[in-house]
Amino acid sequence: MSKTTVNKTAHPFDKTRFDALLNRRFFYAPAFEIYGGVAGLYDYGPPGSSLQANIIAEWRRHFIVEEAMYELDTTIMTPAPVFETSGHVARFADWMVKDTGNGEVLRADHLVKNVLEARLEGDREARGAAPAAPADKDKDKDKKKKKQVKTTAVKLDDAAVATYESILAQLDNYTGPELGELMRTHAITNPSSGNPVGEPQQFNLMFASSIGPTGQHPGYLRPETAQGHFLNFNRLLEFNNGRVPFASAQVGRAFRNEISPRAGLLRVREFTMAEIEHFVDPLDKSHPRFSEVAEVELVLLDKYTQAAGNSTTRRMTVGAAVAAGVIANETLGYFVARIHAFLLRIGIDGQRLRFRQHMANEMAHYAADCWDAEIQNSVGGWTECVGCADRAAYDLSVHAAATKQPLLVRQALKEPIVEERAVAVWDRKALGKTLKGDAGTVTAAVEALDEAGLMRLQGELAQGPTRIMTEAGKEFTIEPGMLTIERKTFKTSVREFTPNVIEPSFGIGRILYCLLEHSFWSREQDVERGVLSLPAVVTPTKVLIVPLSARAEFDPLVKEVSMKLRKAGVHARVDDSNTSIGKRYARNDELGTAYGVTLDFASVQNGTMTLRERDTTDQRIGPIDDVIAVVEALVHGGMEWDEACKRLPAYDGVQAVE
Repeated sequence: MSKTTVNKTAHPFDKTRFDALLNRRFFYAPAFEIYGGVAGLYDYGPPGSSLQANIIAEWRRHFIVEEAMYELDTTIMTPAPVFETSGHVARFADWMVKDTGNGEVLRADHLVKNVLEARLEGDREARGAAPAAPADKDKDKDKKKKKQVKTTAVKLDDAAVATYESILAQLDNYTGPELGELMRTHAITNPSSGNPVGEPQQFNLMFASSIGPTGQHPGYLRPETAQGHFLNFNRLLEFNNGRVPFASAQVGRAFRNEISPRAGLLRVREFTMAEIEHFVDPLDKSHPRFSEVAEVELVLLDKYTQAAGNSTTRRMTVGAAVAAGVIANETLGYFVARIHAFLLRIGIDGQRLRFRQHMANEMAHYAADCWDAEIQNSVGGWTECVGCADRAAYDLSVHAAATKQPLLVRQALKEPIVEERAVAVWDRKALGKTLKGDAGTVTAAVEALDEAGLMRLQGELAQGPTRIMTEAGKEFTIEPGMLTIERKTFKTSVREFTPNVIEPSFGIGRILYCLLEHSFWSREQDVERGVLSLPAVVTPTKVLIVPLSARAEFDPLVKEVSMKLRKAGVHARVDDSNTSIGKRYARNDELGTAYGVTLDFASVQNGTMTLRERDTTDQRIGPIDDVIAVVEALVHGGMEWDEACKRLPAYDGVQAVE
């Protein structure tokens, strides 16, 4: 669909009208609403479900099909040892604080952010300055309603403004104790009660459960889909004929027990993720298609800028960012560019999209580098919607160590490697006689030593008995007669290595919400009724079929057009209600329906049909089959509206007369 020119600035974004539209047309709603609801759980209605399905379908086409990935569907319920090994049990947590008066629980970093932003907004009002941006104004308006963070026009001194802005720029880099110190230093209390809050405490975000009738197997609902890829690595590697690079992908549900979910679809406890795990040689993170994206320009906010207390972005091409070391490697840069292209294709406003690099304290325990695609919206400001991380070899390494199952790639070398190295040579008889059942533990400890450690051990044995400590922390004495250190020559024809992983991870619900916001506007002549300018590739309904009359003579034509659109792979629906055509189109503009076709009396007599474009309301006319061919091309991306206007003449309205 063409990017038609429409005046969307006549009426600034109105969140009240926007929320009313989503609620009235049942895009989504609080789950269990008639029972009072549960925070952070939502049900999608017909248009929301279709929109989500279309976003996922385009994601599959853009990534799985175009990048030749392998799709998985792994289990949600996961035994506890998996997440103990991965580090999620120990580290997958946020910092929370409690209101010392009423016990209300708040997320610590969000509390600091909301209070300081409200103070800065009050300072701008006191100075008579305009708000920082329309999105910030809407965001603060929403906070007043939902969080009672009141904006009071109070002028701050310049030093306080600079301090607050610096804190906000690097907020994600603070530890829990540092957040506590910030709240004490800047007198931050619970805005809804005015009460002070306690010290930040870590709260693990995973939902605990159990497997089996007696609960003998503790487990968790997965907070991400990634572990299913890693545990199936050997099968995936075999499926790819033992070679890397390759990628697996998965769309599925994940669960996070958020501390205080109050931001609609942006912070929920059950959500849909789409994740990719791209396995790559750690010595070669180039990408064969990198040249295709090298000139793509991105808006970047790097970790050094944030750590300096600044949030100024810069524009760089992907090629320049990788060459300068801003983005760690080609494969990571390639996927960042592909994420950018995907978000623009489904309708995200490129002016409200940036990529922010994680800072040191913020970086996940497994990541070597990570960039978030952040999308600006009225609820959360700049909100992470996609993460793209270089997870290095962490996951495969820890699961291999825990299970004793090698998760390795074996690569035949073109030229064998010949090397000389130190090795431990044991006198098994003397070893067993002295150490008995501990012999295996001691040999494992010695053989785990590197070259320098073995040479040091050789020197100690030359002077007499020495001691060695095992992995479990126990010490044993080794006699000179048990062990000698010798240098031997080895010829290697096969290289073994643990692949690194580049992981793009998409929060579908967050993307969906931001897309709806970016698509919403109102016409000059009908401010109360909104329009969703969703691209045809994702809109819930592609075409609305509007018969002028409910008379029986229209029925065969309606059935014919419906059938031909279905055969063309175009999702269409019929609206033959009693209201005017204008009202029928208007209420479907609210649903984002991209096109409309009208069947009038001329259609019955002459076999013609009019075609309406949603954003411009421009109408064209032609023979039914010609119009359907144009619609098919528009919906499937083979044509833009400008070209459609060349193919079909303008409709002047006279053909509708009986």
